[in-house]
Amino acid sequence: MSVELDIAVHSVVTDRLTVCVRELHGREDGWPVIFLHDELTSSPLFFKAMQAMPGQYRPMAVDLRGYGGTDTAPVDATRGLADFADDVRAALDALGLAQVHLVGWSMGGGVVMQLVIDDPSRVLSVTVVNPVSPYGFGGTTGADGRLLSPDGAGSGGGIANAQFVAALNGEDVPEDAPTSPETAFRTLYVAPGWDGEHEETYIASMLSIAVGPDNYPGDWVESSTWPGMAPGARGVLNALAPTHLDLSAFADVDPQPPVLWLRGELDKIVSDNSMFDLSQLGALGVLPGYPGADIAPPQPMLAQTRSLLAAYAWSGGTYREVVLPGVGHSPHIEATEEFCALLSDHLAANVPA
Repeated sequence: MSVELDIAVHSVVTDRLTVCVRELHGREDGWPVIFLHDELTSSPLFFKAMQAMPGQYRPMAVDLRGYGGTDTAPVDATRGLADFADDVRAALDALGLAQVHLVGWSMGGGVVMQLVIDDPSRVLSVTVVNPVSPYGFGGTTGADGRLLSPDGAGSGGGIANAQFVAALNGEDVPEDAPTSPETAFRTLYVAPGWDGEHEETYIASMLSIAVGPDNYPGDWVESSTWPGMAPGARGVLNALAPTHLDLSAFADVDPQPPVLWLRGELDKIVSDNSMFDLSQLGALGVLPGYPGADIAPPQPMLAQTRSLLAAYAWSGGTYREVVLPGVGHSPHIEATEEFCALLSDHLAANVPA
């Protein structure tokens, strides 16, 4: 079943590329709330939450470059998430949105942090939902994101499952195959017991992303360090690699918008035992040649985010961490009512008089 909503679709022309922005009809006078998606989907995954938002807000979901209705353009991974952040800021400029609330999910949470680093005075509040670690995805240890290997081995474009990428690229894969988008969504994105509502729309969103070395997953290079691959310089997963992504400057922005950190208790993607972390898979015996936890420990993703937000608070900012019990990687889908209640309270406390 698809999501049936009255959605206005805007093709926002900027000097960078044309950005697809979707919003509910009739909310044009509300406070803008900008939703940014993760690395494997696009804006339709926010439609249900957008509909549930109180009427004084203008919920708007943006497709990042290479996703959904936005132009496909190469991702310069050496800039971390800055290509995505610059595109969003250009779209906000074109729409004449001087101040906004930002909501970022997974990779989108990292894009939100980059936006705040670049233009903090524009941001009224920040909500990050199961956000990527500020030190990237894979290849680090410790709360400060120390590299396991100088070349970032175990992160970047090479960590993607080749069969899953082929399925995203249109190869016919049975729905119940381990590497199908449907299986990935049902086993990793949502916790057991999810009702499956709107699944067809969500899978179609996954299949709308640009696949290739310039986009998802990106390129990679060989490494002499386990597991044998290191980040390249192009594409989405390399933009998330710790050799390119470092959001530690978020701790010292000025001004400091208040932060709400929402996460699902049962998240299998962004956690301290992520099923996408090759060190975690090695520790479980899934990948051969694992050198052991002394050399390649699983990444403490939650501790890394918590450490950065603690530094943010120490320098004068405020944040609140809320864990949703029984929820996986997608709180806005799995627990929409609770998600929107928490988000609405956060927004209401941070709207200028």
